[in-house]
Amino acid sequence: MLKVKLEVHADLSHSSLLFFGVGPSVASPDEGVVEDLPLIDEKAVEQLTEGLISHYLPDLQRSKSALQELTQNQVVLLETLEQEISKFKECNSILDIDALFSEAKHYHNKLVNIRNEMMMLHEKTSKLKKRALKLQQKRQKEELEREQQREKELEREKQLTAKPARRT
Repeated sequence: MLKVKLEVHADLSHSSLLFFGVGPSVASPDEGVVEDLPLIDEKAVEQLTEGLISHYLPDLQRSKSALQELTQNQVVLLETLEQEISKFKECNSILDIDALFSEAKHYHNKLVNIRNEMMMLHEKTSKLKKRALKLQQKRQKEELEREQQREKELEREKQLTAKPARRT
């Protein structure tokens, strides 16, 4: 076994050392004390860091671009969804408009029927008024004829009644 002597510099934190598997696994109150840590070579730390970064960086960059693409797709989906929602709202308003038009047609038909009934009733009342006027005129004519007949009869009776002769 080969023992490697590592030097520790003040710019490395305890969590960096734990990340590389160096140092105690349980945090102690005096964890920042440099004397407890083995010495780490700066070049080795740099190489380990570069290796770690070179190993994970491409995957992280691909993940980042995939996340950006997913975010863009989500934005597109949200916009599409909002458009569809607005279309559904328009459809509902069109259905409401259709319902209003059918209701208006129904009431228009009712108005036409009422108008036709009123015209028919007007014609009937006009006919009834004409008939009543004719009947009234006929009754007046009959009464006038009866009155004239009575007068003729009275005149006739007067003529038929005996008149005392005049003596001269």
